[in-house]
Amino acid sequence: MPPPSDIVKVAIEWPGANAQLIEMDQKRPLSSIIREVCDGWSLSGSEQFALRYADGPQLYITEQSRGDIKNGTILRLAISPARAARQLLERIQSHGIDARLEALKELAKLSADPTFAAEFINMEGIGTLARLVESGTHFGEMLAFTLTAFLELMDHGIVSWDLISLSFIKQIAGYVNQPMVDVSILQRSLAILESMVLNSHSLYHRVAQEITVGQLIGHLQVSNQEIQTYAIALINALFLKAPEDRRQEMASSLAQKHLRSIILNHVIRGNRPIKAEMAHQLYVLQVLTFNLLEERMMTKMDPNDQAQRDIIFELRRIAFDGENDPTGTEKRKAMYTKDYKMLGFTNHVNPAMDFTQTPPGMLALDNMLYLAKVHQDTYIRIVLENSSREDKHECPFGRCAIELTRMLCEILQVGELRKNLFFCVEFFCVCIQLLNKTWKEMRATAEDFNKVMQVVREQITRALAMKPSSIDQLKTKLRGLNYSEILRLRQSERMSQDDFQSPPIIELRERIQPEILELIKQQRLNRLCEGSCFRKLGNRRRQEKFWFCRLSLNHKVLHYGDLDESPQGEVPFELLSDKIPVSDIKSVVTGKDCPHMKEKSALKQNKEVLELAFSVLYDPDETLNFVAPNKYEYCIWTDGLCALLGREMGSDLTRSDLDTLISMEMKLRLLDLENITIPEAPPPVPKEPSSYNFTYNYS
Repeated sequence: MPPPSDIVKVAIEWPGANAQLIEMDQKRPLSSIIREVCDGWSLSGSEQFALRYADGPQLYITEQSRGDIKNGTILRLAISPARAARQLLERIQSHGIDARLEALKELAKLSADPTFAAEFINMEGIGTLARLVESGTHFGEMLAFTLTAFLELMDHGIVSWDLISLSFIKQIAGYVNQPMVDVSILQRSLAILESMVLNSHSLYHRVAQEITVGQLIGHLQVSNQEIQTYAIALINALFLKAPEDRRQEMASSLAQKHLRSIILNHVIRGNRPIKAEMAHQLYVLQVLTFNLLEERMMTKMDPNDQAQRDIIFELRRIAFDGENDPTGTEKRKAMYTKDYKMLGFTNHVNPAMDFTQTPPGMLALDNMLYLAKVHQDTYIRIVLENSSREDKHECPFGRCAIELTRMLCEILQVGELRKNLFFCVEFFCVCIQLLNKTWKEMRATAEDFNKVMQVVREQITRALAMKPSSIDQLKTKLRGLNYSEILRLRQSERMSQDDFQSPPIIELRERIQPEILELIKQQRLNRLCEGSCFRKLGNRRRQEKFWFCRLSLNHKVLHYGDLDESPQGEVPFELLSDKIPVSDIKSVVTGKDCPHMKEKSALKQNKEVLELAFSVLYDPDETLNFVAPNKYEYCIWTDGLCALLGREMGSDLTRSDLDTLISMEMKLRLLDLENITIPEAPPPVPKEPSSYNFTYNYS
């Protein structure tokens, strides 16, 4: 009879004594169980003791958490959380350096326990740790453990971060700003500042006064990825909590300090793999910066805003070398109209109207201005080159830049949460040159504008699918995807698609599939007639025994028997003493549904054994249990037994064989061949036709 569900069997340890094996009644009060345990070791004052897990985080067990205890758990009798907190607090305030260091080490470990943390905080422990930091007298290992304990205690959310003093913030910020500081201290200082910013609006302003984003960039150029991760996490926190008007300034500051290049060179292109937390923080940073792009993308240009109009004037001035404006208003207006037409704007009279549609809104104008200022030679060359062409072959720069920005926003899904974010203004600069080059290769006219944009979209998406890790790699990929290459790829894919999706091919496949599937079934049954050797489950390797099973040639009986050693060939039916009529077989089960996988000893079996197990259930209530030597034999026998019982085969290997054989048969039939070579025992992924060794004729 199984034990009651509220009884768990555990072992309890105490230093210097033999462990107690008890049956813990979960209905009894925990204090009563602790008293009983103390009596077993003749310990008085049971209220001063508590139970903790002996392994793992060694958390204290409370009335709320005791339900997690499982049979066989090893527990440890320890002093109660309140008593431990009081003793550690006294030792931390002692004058002995060694005693204080040992107490801080233990405190850093215990602070992760919520029960202990509540007791320590109630004794004003956090204030004590804060004063130790503010004093500035602790260094090295002692300071590191102090900061670790402080952060662990605060992370429980028992007290508010708003209680932190300004002097404490200045001290922690000082550790971050120091050029040379211990790695463990720097890690914890960055983590504490991040928690301050995220958990308190008032502390954000205080931290922002002490720490700038520019100061944190230096920590991204070190070789320690943990420091890099904490630094990016703090940048993200400052970015996230900054007011709307401040975020754009921070983004500009990051751009000026080449944050993106630093991350590429020192984080992404480093010689070590990027850990999960670093990948997450990079993703958050990209999403935050993308949100700024979304704001510009959804902002319409105000035609009456002189500052915004001045940007268009600047584009004109840079393109045409600051030619002197004519004196007359009418002449100036006519000249501007001519220049705006050469710049490729749709509205020649008032090009501001071209930016009133969202997306891309003002983001397109931002990109154009960046290209004109940072890549001035490229900008001037594109504008003048197109203005010197025939009107019908002119590539309108303004219209192309606006449409390209919209396209990039769609491809990269600006404003949506993505894990593969590539957008930057340099990306636009590369793509606008690609567009101009593709326009020339296609010899396009104004009527071909949409066709050119479709080709450019395909070039960009194909290049991004190759996952370039930098702008330079992107340029290389795009150079290889010129218009001729796009045409070749399209033709190749179209032919491939036609080969397998055209109605005649689909009809041929449907016609071939039943006979190929029947052929596989017959092959499986033939293999069962040859038989296979299986290892007896539960025997040690040095005493390994075997048994053999095969199907009779008339498919009516399964013969099996024990063997002293693995056979070197086919085993005669005379040596197999046991048999099962196929008519008595009720079903075939696999994996965890097998009876020999449900036994207690099966808990020790690994996943591989579980995946190779199958059983034959037969009348009256008997089973024949198998563990196949490999995945291939497993599929042969389970498929063959299903075919024997008249049921549909469904293993992955069967589907792989089926797809491979159908494809080969279709190709041979399309070539009007008379014979097809079929595998006797097809491997999981057939590679070469030469492995097929008998012929199947179709009449």
